[in-house]
Amino acid sequence: MEIYDISQTLCRGIAVWPGDPDFRHRWAARIVNGEFSNVSAVDMCVHTGTHVDAPFHLNDAGTDIAGLSLRHFMGAARVFSLQPEKCIRVADLAPLDWMNVERVLFKTNHREYPENRFNQDFVYFDISASLFLTQKGILLVGTDAPSVDAFNSVDLPSHRILLGHGAAILEGARLESVPPGDYELICLPLKLAGLDGSPVRAILRK
Repeated sequence: MEIYDISQTLCRGIAVWPGDPDFRHRWAARIVNGEFSNVSAVDMCVHTGTHVDAPFHLNDAGTDIAGLSLRHFMGAARVFSLQPEKCIRVADLAPLDWMNVERVLFKTNHREYPENRFNQDFVYFDISASLFLTQKGILLVGTDAPSVDAFNSVDLPSHRILLGHGAAILEGARLESVPPGDYELICLPLKLAGLDGSPVRAILRK
């Protein structure tokens, strides 16, 4: 069995969406200071690194991350490699093989700048592509980009379309070493009551 870890490493300096709080950690106890164990605490946005979004992210009446069915986050997934110039459109998706696809991850070769500075120039999904995916009944849409919408988007239409039609969203996956093809995806969110998303430890198994 081949396992691909497609999660970002959560650490000081990790690139975060501009305006989101930086990832921070502190020590509550240290063995080196005479305590019996090492105990740490973290402060972070739930959309840091590789993470999933819940409907509550954009809708106060939407389901929180703790209430989502785990069916979205475990099971067969197909990885497609697409490198459009700006965004993924329905014309990019229509020629692909959608037979038996329940979860889909898009490899766009997104990279962060050196020193983990946030890269605003990423491939996003236009409205036609998001509608196409909902018509396919996809349970989860994943991308290696930090968002399914453009950086300067205000209304976040692709988020609204996908979440509104029951698809979970996985953002910030690390797919550079993953060949296109079929896998088993596991990306379980933390059971965070009343929250809009969660970081995940995402893997693909072949």
